[in-house]
Amino acid sequence: MELEIGQKVTITIGKETSLGFIVLIDESLEGLVYKSDVFIDLEEGITTTGYIKNIREDQKIDVSLRPIGYRNTIEDDKAKILHQLTQKNGELQLTDKSSPESIKFHLQMSKKAFKRALGALYKEKKVLLYQDKIEKV
Repeated sequence: MELEIGQKVTITIGKETSLGFIVLIDESLEGLVYKSDVFIDLEEGITTTGYIKNIREDQKIDVSLRPIGYRNTIEDDKAKILHQLTQKNGELQLTDKSSPESIKFHLQMSKKAFKRALGALYKEKKVLLYQDKIEKV
């Protein structure tokens, strides 16, 4: 089976290791989803969608739970922030200085993804940024 970086695949979650979760890719190849890429609860045996992140020289395969690349994720991330703002009466106690753990807890995304999406929303004049919060316009 020929895999390409960014390719959408079906994965089945396997055993959790110190690095992350071993996954079965399209019922035939083994891969790994690193813990640093996991922003949702995963359980052994569930089947979900993954994306080929990297195929290393030793032929081991790294898998992501999110599409690869800025253009493939930015709209979802912006929508997630706007949805949370709507749920929280138009403001979130998060900023670009918030801890990665706090961002992961509230939005299930990395700090990097949060900052990119927040910047895009600010440029689109959909949010206002303050020292201690974000506010929906």
